[in-house]
Amino acid sequence: MTRLDDTCAILADLVAFPTVSSDSNLEMIVHIAALLGDLGARVDLFHDATGHKANLFATLGPRNTDGGIVLSGHTDVVPVADQDWSTDPFTLHEASGRLYGRGTCDMKGFIAACLAMAPVYAGLDLKRPLHFAFTHDEEVGCLGGQALVAELAARDLRPGIAIVGEPTEMRIVEAHKGCCEYTVEFHGREGHGSNPPAGVNAAEAAVRYAARLLALADELKARAPEDSPFEPPWTTINLGRISGGHVHNVIPGRAEIAWEMRPVQADDIAHAKAAMACEVASLLPAMRAVAPEADIRTHVVGEVVGLEPMPHSAARALLAGLTGQSRAEAVPFSTEAGLFQSLGCAAAVCGPGSIAQAHKPDEYVSRKQLAQCLAMLEGLAGVLTA
Repeated sequence: MTRLDDTCAILADLVAFPTVSSDSNLEMIVHIAALLGDLGARVDLFHDATGHKANLFATLGPRNTDGGIVLSGHTDVVPVADQDWSTDPFTLHEASGRLYGRGTCDMKGFIAACLAMAPVYAGLDLKRPLHFAFTHDEEVGCLGGQALVAELAARDLRPGIAIVGEPTEMRIVEAHKGCCEYTVEFHGREGHGSNPPAGVNAAEAAVRYAARLLALADELKARAPEDSPFEPPWTTINLGRISGGHVHNVIPGRAEIAWEMRPVQADDIAHAKAAMACEVASLLPAMRAVAPEADIRTHVVGEVVGLEPMPHSAARALLAGLTGQSRAEAVPFSTEAGLFQSLGCAAAVCGPGSIAQAHKPDEYVSRKQLAQCLAMLEGLAGVLTA
């Protein structure tokens, strides 16, 4: 079998693990840990508070605490419920050079290529450490990535370069927006719909909050930096879900809003949080005048920093040498690269598949893209032994 065939076989195994973010990723993590452990890698698993999910951090080569290169990917995938798939999403299906299945491009294809190359790396006299970082819950707020970076910082372990293999069609990405996700609960007082003043309408409070969010979205457009590399160039807000109430004639006692922000600069995060805190402070007095128990509670799902472009980036330079590309791009979607950058790593994103296929039914990665990824990883072997 060729190395590409090995990659496809490994990918079939990985796709068969239904690692939807709402479920456990442990079976897949344990499977990967066994593969790398058998090659002599030092493998650590870091479980979340539930014990049902884990991050993996494994190292081949010398035991340096600084320097080295980390290959990073997330193990969780988005749901397949209510999507119209042509084949079983958790059984790899190949047709016309495309490999179909949930997570093939986002981002089990990259992980499979890393694992196919791992025996090659293990047989080399590595002069610098090579790390593998595979996380949980990236799709729901980079929860695993945040925990892993905190663990590495506590251990004073800072790789020099991080390559995050999100689907970029093997183009180099040196900058992306951050991702801040929030769930806001509105607690009022139920009552008969014939007498609205006797209750506190939580859905009405949610609508007023949502209106402020939409106004804030316009404010953020005006704050876009002149040299912003992103499209669109400003911090965006997405109102993802509004829920509340049950029937026509009952005052809703509870409502909820889920929203996200994709910041292009840290100041926008502070501006948005201050604006929405003022809105909450404006809404609550009238609610509590009728129902002292009324409340508005904001839950932070995740606040993940973006990947900031650097004038001189070792990660960008490394990928340029490995892929032959002379330019790097900025993208609007978020990855875990910014987390590694916050740790002090030079970070960049480059991986097989297209973001246009991610999260959709009949998600796929092509053999051609996997072959290009393998070529990049094969070139990395020379860097690690130099």
